[in-house]
This record gives sequence, structure tokens and C-alpha cells, in this order.
Amino acid sequence: MLTHTVKNCLDGLIDLLQQLPDDEFSKPCRHLSNASIGEHTRHIIEMFQCLENFYNIGIINYDNRERNARIQTDTKFAIEKIKEIQKSLRSENKKIELEHVVDGELNLIETNYYRELLYNLEHCIHHQALIKVAVLQYDAIKIDDNFGVARSTIEYRNQCAQ
Repeated sequence: MLTHTVKNCLDGLIDLLQQLPDDEFSKPCRHLSNASIGEHTRHIIEMFQCLENFYNIGIINYDNRERNARIQTDTKFAIEKIKEIQKSLRSENKKIELEHVVDGELNLIETNYYRELLYNLEHCIHHQALIKVAVLQYDAIKIDDNFGVARSTIEYRNQCAQ
């Protein structure tokens, strides 16, 4: 099920964060246009929080994120927030409206929870791939080979290996 895949993906992020000291987590990285691993992690977390926090209301706007700086500087706090997301994932699909402002114009797009959860999963994997670029400079940090790799790519590689 999709929620299981999301939880596994977030587990990979937790595994990484448990190996990373706060100073390295929040340090700007030249390979990430001077963003930090923490900033990418915060972005992942807050996108999932948006979806989960507005599930009951049924209207989501990813631009209206909290942008909590503590998430990007404190690995233990970030891990706590990831675990909260994992516990709050919904199993029931429902219609949701995506609210987005482009060039000053408000757009409402009909979507659903599963579609947005899949979007967040793919978004998470994308940012994990960026984080992986920054982590490669640390010999002591071990990450799974599939960290930051799309599920379709993993499945394709598995087929080729047979």
C-alpha cells in the first residue's frame, strides 16, 4: 500500500539523520547551492505536514507551510516530526482541493488524498537524491543504495539484474 511505501521512504531519512551531527545537518553545502541537508529535510517534512494537517478541511495549499527553522537545525526534532507524519498517514482516500496561486491568480484543482500522498512521496525522493549528493562527502555516513532513487528506477534495475 502507498502509506507503507511512504513510511519506508521516511525511515530511510530517519536512518540518515541518526548518523548526522546537528552542525553538519545545518551547514550550507556548496553542492546544494548553499542550502543545507536540514533545509531539504525541513521542506520534505513540511510538505507532508501540510497534507496531513489539512486532510480534514479538504483544501490544501503547500505554499502555506510553517517553515519551522528548528526542523532544519535539530536532527532529533526533525526525526520526531518525521515519526509524527508516519503515525498520521491516512488510509482512507478522499477528494481534496489543491489551492495554488500563480501570477497572482488563485487556482483550485480537484485532486485526492492518495494523489497528493504520491506527489509527496515523489517529492521526498527527489529531495533525498539532492541530500545524497551532500552526504557523499562524508565517508562515515552509510545510506542505502536506493536512498533518493525512484521506485520505478529500483524496479527497473531489479528487472535488469535478473
